[in-house]
Amino acid sequence: MNCELFIEQIYELKEEEGGDSMRMSNLYMPTLREVPAEAEIPSHKLLLRAGMIRKLVSGIYSYLPLGYRVIRKIENIVREEMDNAGAQELLMSAIQPKELWEATGRWHDFGPEMFKLKDRHDREFCLGPTHEEYFTSLVKGEVKSYKQLPLNLYQIQTKYRDEKRPRFGLMRSREFIMKDAYSFDADEEGMRKSYEIMWKAYEKIFDRLKLKYKVVLGDSGAMGGNVSHEFMALSEVGEGVIAYCEHCDYAATLEKASVIYKVENDVEELPLEKVHTPGVTTIEELERFFGINASNFAKAVVYKAAGYPVIAVIPGDRELNETKLCNYLKIAEHELEMANEDLIKEITGANKGFTGPVNLKGEVRLLIDSRITKMKNLVTGANETDYHLKNVNYGRDFTGEVVDDLLLVREGDICPKCGETLKMERGIEVGNIFQLGTKYSKPLNATFLDENGIEKPFVMGCYGIGISRTMMAVVEQYHDDDGIIWPLIVAPYHVIVTVINSKNSEQMELGERIYSELMAHGVEVLLDDRNESAGVKFKDRDLIGIPIRITVGKKAGESIVEYSLRKDKEKKEVHVNEIIRLVEEEFEKAGLKF
Repeated sequence: MNCELFIEQIYELKEEEGGDSMRMSNLYMPTLREVPAEAEIPSHKLLLRAGMIRKLVSGIYSYLPLGYRVIRKIENIVREEMDNAGAQELLMSAIQPKELWEATGRWHDFGPEMFKLKDRHDREFCLGPTHEEYFTSLVKGEVKSYKQLPLNLYQIQTKYRDEKRPRFGLMRSREFIMKDAYSFDADEEGMRKSYEIMWKAYEKIFDRLKLKYKVVLGDSGAMGGNVSHEFMALSEVGEGVIAYCEHCDYAATLEKASVIYKVENDVEELPLEKVHTPGVTTIEELERFFGINASNFAKAVVYKAAGYPVIAVIPGDRELNETKLCNYLKIAEHELEMANEDLIKEITGANKGFTGPVNLKGEVRLLIDSRITKMKNLVTGANETDYHLKNVNYGRDFTGEVVDDLLLVREGDICPKCGETLKMERGIEVGNIFQLGTKYSKPLNATFLDENGIEKPFVMGCYGIGISRTMMAVVEQYHDDDGIIWPLIVAPYHVIVTVINSKNSEQMELGERIYSELMAHGVEVLLDDRNESAGVKFKDRDLIGIPIRITVGKKAGESIVEYSLRKDKEKKEVHVNEIIRLVEEEFEKAGLKF
């Protein structure tokens, strides 16, 4: 065959198929009947079973044709709203030189989650887990005047983090797709305006994606800055926990939430007593031994922080918030580890379980939650094996560094904003925004000249959306026992036309007619023309979750088909001439152009 004629036929075939439609006999869709052993949560199970992702090694996945179509649709929604907000897209390398990260101190601070590598000349690089330094370095060399500000640049790119325990599929992976944006302003006020613009853009993105989410105050962590918010898609399997108030707009992550802990301290200080408590080491055992509530104890938790011993003292009925502890100590979370028994004995002189703040033997940094300073006559470890102290009081018996709040929030705590009680809910972090200030521009000497010709550092913000995480979050919120239920806006295809018997000419002709007419209207269509049983076709159809379903069966000769929606499965028989109108109605409900 003539080569040019062959190419022309290929282009004619593509034009006929519409580019966004597919016959399932040609589709690479390796569905699974059994749940893979490694999958624990619904989204992980269903994305694997529906042939949308495949694992290469732990925490690293491929996106197969159906899954990648969803990824691209999410990306396009993000692009549209970022562009509408005035941001400009570019693409940077995933490989970054060590020198950039050393300048900001994050080469060490980011810790073991950073993939590090060397080239043939022994120069060190990393696979970018994020791109603050890289973007700052780029703008530093190009933007010289306040007249070029504000500026917002973004990219959609693969990121890499060497997770200690990759799990839950795309929720906690080592390679993931992310949109990251960076704003550059002349002052704090400009940064706050950019932050607000991005906040609104994120709301539009997640609203369009039909996600149920909350915006919560977050901890800035390794990104830095003083203010950050997280966009949490609500889900029972979410790794994140949020505390929120139904009576006001307060909402914060578990790590960030402030704890209001009321203390009654109008009692007289009693004399210190040493009590023999053989084998009594836990709060529960102490409650039984002394016959008093855990709130009357001071819990002393021993850590090694950046190589040095630290003891944190908190009320006995509460848990320590390690993020707050790290923030106070100004260390990265990977630098905090529980002390082993040898270190505990070295600084207390006693076995584990008898640690307290009074008469410590070794050199140690003693941090006291502020509520402890107001409590009276506490029970603490005596720093002597098998002994505790009774009637311990701050100031008289011990002192230390007082930290305003080291506690982990819990349901029923008092809202710090309005005084009502807090509720808790789990969520998946799908987006975050940070007010960075000059954290990166100052150490990288990224400056501009203001209107008076004075050199000043850029005031920055950064804004991330987990594209692959968002796909997973959508599945978590939209599924049932039979499979995924995609919202129309992100579904890999809008409509699936199932021909019950592909060997029946009447059924195939009607299926082809519907397929062609929908394509002509710009609808993305799957035509199930496979030589499979009706049961297999229906199971696959439910599993992959295409929103609009048309079934061509025995009444094809009468031009009658079955019409249903994946979300409710209510079936009705309609004449083929009604199909376009019904599909158009669903597009209008979803806010899509038809």
